[in-house]
Amino acid sequence: MSRSEAEKILSDAQLFLRQQQELYGDLFFTPPERAADQNESQEMKSTRSTPPKNSVPQSISVSDPMTTAISDEPWAAAKDLPALNAQICDCQKCGLGKTRKSFVFGVGNPRAEVVVVGEAPGADEDEKGEPFVGRAGQLLTKILEAVQFRREDVYICNMLKCRPPNNRDPLPEEIEHCEPYLWKQLEIIKPKLILCVGRIAGQSLLKTKATLTELRENVHQYRGIPLMVTFHPAALLRNPNWKRPCWEDVQKFRAMYDEMSKKT
Repeated sequence: MSRSEAEKILSDAQLFLRQQQELYGDLFFTPPERAADQNESQEMKSTRSTPPKNSVPQSISVSDPMTTAISDEPWAAAKDLPALNAQICDCQKCGLGKTRKSFVFGVGNPRAEVVVVGEAPGADEDEKGEPFVGRAGQLLTKILEAVQFRREDVYICNMLKCRPPNNRDPLPEEIEHCEPYLWKQLEIIKPKLILCVGRIAGQSLLKTKATLTELRENVHQYRGIPLMVTFHPAALLRNPNWKRPCWEDVQKFRAMYDEMSKKT
């Protein structure tokens, strides 16, 4: 076997493992004895009733940081998004402030009823200073339009405002420093619903180790706002087979939005 062939096999294997982790979480990577315990837990959960395929997911209570004060720093008193951005865009609370090219605050309608939250900026976002650009951003726009949400009508941002080097997963201390900025954005915007894209973002915001499959099954609460989780557009580009379940997710999201709109 040539070196190039071996490198291709390794690359394919790494891609497969990453896809499995995105969908099933860390269970795929745990030692056998721990995996057995987790499998037993999963089997117990599987006996619970699940919502019909096209119905709005059941609402459940999760660890909600709503009672956590945003901050006593001056930026927490900002009255609008431009003022908030101006006060935090030079943030150096973690090491990402030294490695970033751009502070990626967010973009969209400041009065949006829907906020889309991802994990962190990627290379394209770091270059342009705007979340969800490039191929993943184009796909997100198409996903939103498919359920009658225009990109300019929603607000799009990330849990982290700076790109982690080499697109690695966010570190706990980075989330701790940056998440209050998201809290303040939501306080200013006052959306009806949050669409969280990606397992890492879902787990981090909801403070859970649940798999993406589990996260997608229910409606959660985040800062007192209903939140649903679906696939990250970048994951759909890597595995097009996930586009159908993502489509089912956003249809349920739209149905929930329409139901809430009727009550207001």
